[in-house]
Amino acid sequence: MRYQGGEVGRVFVVRFEDGDDVLDGLTEIAVREGIRAAAFHLVGGLKRGRFVAGPEREEMPPIPVWRELEESHEIVGFGTIFPHDGKPKIHFHGAFGKRDSVKMGCLREGAEAFLVLEAIVMEITGTNAMRVSDPESGMALLRL
Repeated sequence: MRYQGGEVGRVFVVRFEDGDDVLDGLTEIAVREGIRAAAFHLVGGLKRGRFVAGPEREEMPPIPVWRELEESHEIVGFGTIFPHDGKPKIHFHGAFGKRDSVKMGCLREGAEAFLVLEAIVMEITGTNAMRVSDPESGMALLRL
């Protein structure tokens, strides 16, 4: 285990409106506001999105199990933003519910807000954490 201390910097309250791309929006905020590192919460609705629900098997490199949201779902979850190759990289895990069905996973693309989706983004200062490409896993992993 490795860890670093940091401080909470600025806090942003974000309202995504119907049809907004959530992952692109978070990246845009990070770029526009000069946010190097952050933690964020999401709550509200998504009407589309592709997420990974674990690997096929516990082997390297992992083969992702892709799932898709094709209609509105309630969403709640937590994510981080750290730089990868000089750009903000979003990592978000959430639960997606519709009626009696709940799915969970790592939201990776095509995340489209339904009606309204709220985010609280908390900047983290005083850390040099970043994502680095890992050749064994093929993923951008956190490095301290």
